[in-house]
Amino acid sequence: METIVIDSEHTGRRIEKYLRSALKSMPAGQMFKLMRKGQLRVNGKKVQEGYRLAANDKITLPAFHAQPTREPRIEVPPALLKRLRNTVVHEDEDVLVIDKPAGIPVHKGTDNPAGVIEAFRQLRPELPDLELSHRLDRDTSGLLVLAKTPSILRYLHEMLRDREDEIERHYLALVAGSWNEDTAVIHTPLLRLADRMVADPTGQRAETRVWVQQRVGKRATILDVQLMTGRKHQIRVHLQSEGHPIAGDDRYGFAKFNSRVEQLGGRGLFLHATKLVIPKPDGQELVVEAPMPQRWKQLLKAGL
Repeated sequence: METIVIDSEHTGRRIEKYLRSALKSMPAGQMFKLMRKGQLRVNGKKVQEGYRLAANDKITLPAFHAQPTREPRIEVPPALLKRLRNTVVHEDEDVLVIDKPAGIPVHKGTDNPAGVIEAFRQLRPELPDLELSHRLDRDTSGLLVLAKTPSILRYLHEMLRDREDEIERHYLALVAGSWNEDTAVIHTPLLRLADRMVADPTGQRAETRVWVQQRVGKRATILDVQLMTGRKHQIRVHLQSEGHPIAGDDRYGFAKFNSRVEQLGGRGLFLHATKLVIPKPDGQELVVEAPMPQRWKQLLKAGL
């Protein structure tokens, strides 16, 4: 038999989730079979799926299954490492916050060999538990929080799931046309279709708050947008539903407006995560800001 001793970082974690991350080579079906047969025990006692781990718990299971495995090393393109190397805007014992450039995915996928998390695991090998605490779309720039430890990752995930209104998430959005009011609250529900999100009364609750930050004549407006809920493409669809899609949005945007932006040298989506206010476990607030990207300033200077 092999024994795994649980440290305080994993307190409160479900046993099956812990084992699936610690013993990646073990099929889930095999793990549950060991539980049912009593061959996988905690502190000498049989446990069931859903058991919450405590510090100093001792998991025992057949030695063959207890060898932790690591995922194959991912080759991160040098150009991606170079782009991300100097993007850290805040770091403490719990988190690392970067100002992600537009056009970089947060993780690897079928069309990209690596993303932010793979790059930072290579840039910061002394942080073996580094994980994404949330997501940004590939074409969205701005603040992205990486958790350094399993405990802070669980804390942030639970907050986003159960108390997301406690986190302030502000974005800058450059939109088509002149926004009518200085402030607005959009409550339109959002429905997920096969290839997009749509505003639909049968969809999920969604709330977005909007303030005008700068008017660019009658042609465009820069908005300060606060997410109160976190639906997929929420800001993009909410602003489009109000008749003011985001510049460079090839899915929800206006083709004519996007064409003008491109003619003036604007590339990509003009949506930027500019400010985060996160309550930390010790009662303090983490406040991080990322200024307007230089490419936005260049577009405005070009006479949008």
